[in-house]
Amino acid sequence: MSGIYLHIPFCKQACHYCDFHFSTSMGHKAATIAAIARELELRQEYLQGQTVHTIYFGGGTPSLLTQAELELLLQTIQKLFIVSGDVEITLEANPDDLSPEKLRELKAAGINRLSIGLQSFHEPHLRLMNRAHNATESLQCVHDAQAAGFDNITVDLIYGIPAPDHTIWREDLKTLFSLHVQHVSCYALTIEPDTALGRWSKKGKFRPSEDDFTAQQFEILLEQMARHGFVQYEISNFCQPGFESKHNSNYWRGVHYLGVGPSAHSFNGHSRQYNVSNNRKYTAAIGEGTIPAETEVLSRADQANDYLLTTLRTIWGCDLALLRDKYKYDAQASHQVYLQELQQKELASINDGVLYLTDKGKLLADQITLDLMME
Repeated sequence: MSGIYLHIPFCKQACHYCDFHFSTSMGHKAATIAAIARELELRQEYLQGQTVHTIYFGGGTPSLLTQAELELLLQTIQKLFIVSGDVEITLEANPDDLSPEKLRELKAAGINRLSIGLQSFHEPHLRLMNRAHNATESLQCVHDAQAAGFDNITVDLIYGIPAPDHTIWREDLKTLFSLHVQHVSCYALTIEPDTALGRWSKKGKFRPSEDDFTAQQFEILLEQMARHGFVQYEISNFCQPGFESKHNSNYWRGVHYLGVGPSAHSFNGHSRQYNVSNNRKYTAAIGEGTIPAETEVLSRADQANDYLLTTLRTIWGCDLALLRDKYKYDAQASHQVYLQELQQKELASINDGVLYLTDKGKLLADQITLDLMME
């Protein structure tokens, strides 16, 4: 089992919170897509014959791809790799791109899962984030996608946006549930330095929410998701039973994946590769038949810590026996007192040798993981 991630590094405009690699200039779009197809050829041995069960178009804004560009990339994958008959093919999309005609093109190209970046239904929040769509488009595109036959839809929402109270967040969730989508990804607004919000914050022009405010919105999220039958299978991801993202779940389970495109990452179990985050340098290198990537060979500690980092975020938890036997790290012996404290404080539980974080513990997941990491 393996997956392929394709990074499409183009956007209509820059969202004020985003620090992913992208360009708002479309001048080199055709050349970049051709280079991604060529990179797939250059790296067809990377997955060592494993069957590809998931294909994920991320970005950037993959919904800017034409039907011909999508078909080129998908046909290249089909030609070069062993692809499962029930492969999950996800495409990230912005609401303003999803016209009925565009949705028909995506369906015809083979996309069977849509990931739509709604972020909010509140107009002032959309303007603050510099989203290219409005709330009306958010609602309409989901209805249009459902009418076009898409029955595996995930939407993104952002919480922790400054507000007088939690009324807007509760209204966003109410609107969300009225759409009857199968999957939801919710992320706290993070202020990265090299973004518009980061620069405004440094100059005192923007004041982020307090941690307590954001934590309260996370708690509201958990309560509302459970009430509406959604399973929290990863800290930021919720689904109706049976609609987990196969691609993202594979990341958290340590499944191998090939990442192609500028800034894309790859993982084969013992090393990670990081493609250059520059479109021109990327296309030039691929044109010369070379992969513009840095490789990080993972030590035993790196692999153990990766396992901790990913599994503690999920409903499946961290198998302490596997951590000990496969990665030679006995966390129970190394952190016996700390693990007891986590359980006493109701931040974690250990059942049948598997360590799980409670809802309270999920608020402190990053710190708990750091505390447990192998040195």
